[in-house]
Amino acid sequence: MSYIEQISKKLYDYVPPLTKQDDFEMFWKQTLEHAKDSPLNIRREKVDYPIPDITVYKIVYNGFDTTDIHGWFIVPQKKKEKYPCLIHYHGFGNSSGEPWEYMHWVMSGMAVLAIDCREQLGATGNHAKINSGNTQSVICKGILNKEEYYLRALYIDCIKAIDFAINQPEVDEDRIIIEGGSQGGGLVMAVAALDPRPIIALADVPSNSNIDKRVENENGAFKCVAEYLREYPEYIDKVFETLSYFDTMNMADLIRCRVLASVGLKDSVCPAELYFATYNRIKSEKQVYIYPFNGHEGGGRKHTTIKLEYLNKVLKVIEL
Repeated sequence: MSYIEQISKKLYDYVPPLTKQDDFEMFWKQTLEHAKDSPLNIRREKVDYPIPDITVYKIVYNGFDTTDIHGWFIVPQKKKEKYPCLIHYHGFGNSSGEPWEYMHWVMSGMAVLAIDCREQLGATGNHAKINSGNTQSVICKGILNKEEYYLRALYIDCIKAIDFAINQPEVDEDRIIIEGGSQGGGLVMAVAALDPRPIIALADVPSNSNIDKRVENENGAFKCVAEYLREYPEYIDKVFETLSYFDTMNMADLIRCRVLASVGLKDSVCPAELYFATYNRIKSEKQVYIYPFNGHEGGGRKHTTIKLEYLNKVLKVIEL
């Protein structure tokens, strides 16, 4: 037995009890119906960019509500009618960044859509109505009401990124890939569960799995929830109930696309074990890379190469 097999056995055995509420399916059915009824109001503006053979657009669309979701849409200028489209979701407290950060995907022959998460570092604000939770972190916003909780709007914003992509004339709607790390990896898992359109999900050091344990251990962005509960212990049960609707382990059995994931065993922000509460419940074709001596950086540059090789192989099979 290899070293990684020895140290990872307990990860594959980790299946904590689900926290799914009785109305979980109905809640998401109604939420997705709301999303379908909300207009996209797509806007895109071509910008000059100092890299040849690509076209770069600043883009805006309406997300869960009237909030304008900002980002980039980047298209390679090869002679193709339609391109696969990779949709990137960024890490917590970050933004869609700059177009050059996505050149490895574009050079491999894909269009790229990169969006801001609402009310984080990018240009995207937040029009959502919030009546509970403190404002020190968006992760606590609306935390006493599943209808108002921050992640409800964020998950739908990310699903509507797919709506944006398939409405672009350059995009092959049958080849949508979703990708991200940390918060972005959690969003990849949620979108893959809630929307059947992605064909590949690339999730690195994913967040939003086994959330109750992340709160208990004060890991990463969910530390603020523990801080909130120190101030308001009377809301403990209500808070954990709200969070359960957004825990990817409660959604994992809905995932139907291919999944390529990665974790770092020294990750104290998004602990590997907690992600396996989701991974072990995925029924579709899946693979996970375990990096024993890596933390929240995950596999870094090495794993980016693995993802490029994986996409090249899978997309060729799909084209046949």
